[in-house]
Formats: sequence, structure tokens, C-alpha cells
Amino acid sequence: MNADQVRDRRERWEVVGSGRPFQGHVFSVRRDEVRMPDGSGGSEIVQRDVIEHPGSVGVLALDGAGRVLLLRQYRHPSGFLLWEAPAGLRDVEGEPLHELAARELLEEAGQRAARWDTLIDVLPSSGMSDERVRIFLARDLTEVPADQIDFERVHEEAEMPVVWVPLDDAVAKVLAGEIHNMIAVTGILAAYAARSSGFSGLRPVDAPED
Repeated sequence: MNADQVRDRRERWEVVGSGRPFQGHVFSVRRDEVRMPDGSGGSEIVQRDVIEHPGSVGVLALDGAGRVLLLRQYRHPSGFLLWEAPAGLRDVEGEPLHELAARELLEEAGQRAARWDTLIDVLPSSGMSDERVRIFLARDLTEVPADQIDFERVHEEAEMPVVWVPLDDAVAKVLAGEIHNMIAVTGILAAYAARSSGFSGLRPVDAPED
């Protein structure tokens, strides 16, 4: 196999039984019985737990000065105040992903973007979850006055300071272990790599996920 063949593809091994031991507010847990190779040419049935997640989108917003928009949010499971890129759940059936991303950028950061590109697609925890994340690159930004945004920030979103960080500095912070959020880390490094070609290799905003 050569490097040209390195490309992820969909695959689904036979599931002979399935149950749902946990049903949560945002995610659920499904327990599958999967037929898998036993290493000697045969097969065996094994259990695999899957966290069912609706998926999410993230936005790497880059202004005309080459600065990245980051906001700080409390994350209870990890016990951190994290610097993150704007992001949100795919919780509206049928909503185009770039429209969801635009809504999150407006509601969380008070910004609109005139230019959108697909930056990167990620399966953040493929060994335990079916969550899919698409990260968009947003440019040509315009700040929207707070009184024009119809959104009430509560709970984790009640106090989210926003900062603009030069892209090179953001990369350095990622490599120094100062930024941990997956969407922020992935988006920052992807934007840094894409910049080297003048962002010419990016996919359109409505590119298929597969």
C-alpha cells in the first residue's frame, strides 16, 4: 500500500445485537454486539459501547490582520476554563452546517463573516463516539452590535471573554500546551497549514463530509 491510498473510508462490520443502556440529554450510549475477526481466520462476537452524539461544528474566525478569535468557556467535565473557537451542536434537523456555524459565530462572538470555507473534518473520539465535527474557516468579518443579536447567554455561556490572537502566537500556544480544546487546536493548526498555500486548497463551504 502506498501513500496515495491513505484515505479514510466508511466501513461497518456486522452488528448482531444492540441495546441502549443510557439515554441522556445531549448524548446516549448504545451497546452493540459486533462480529469481529478472532485472529485465526474465524470470527467472534464482542461488545462495543458507542456514545451517540448529534455532531457539532466549529468556527476558526480569522480577521484581516491574521488574528484568530478565541473565547473562554467553563467546561465542567474537564474542570477547565478553556480558550475555544466558537462551536455548537447540530441540534436543528436539516440545518445546513455552514448556517449553523454562522449562527454560532454570531451568538457567541458577535461576528458575521462574508467568506466561508470548509477547513477540516474531524472524528474527535472515534474509538468511543460517532460524533463528527466540521470546522469552518470564517473571514471578512464584521462586528455586530450586541443589541442586534437575539440570543440570551446563560450557564456556561453567561460570561465568555473574547480575544484576538495572532495566528502564529496561537500555534505557539497550542504547542506549548496552553490551549487544549480540540476544535481550537485542530482549527488553529489547520489554518496555519492552509495559510502556507494562500488558503487555495480549501474545500467549498458545502463540501460533502465523506
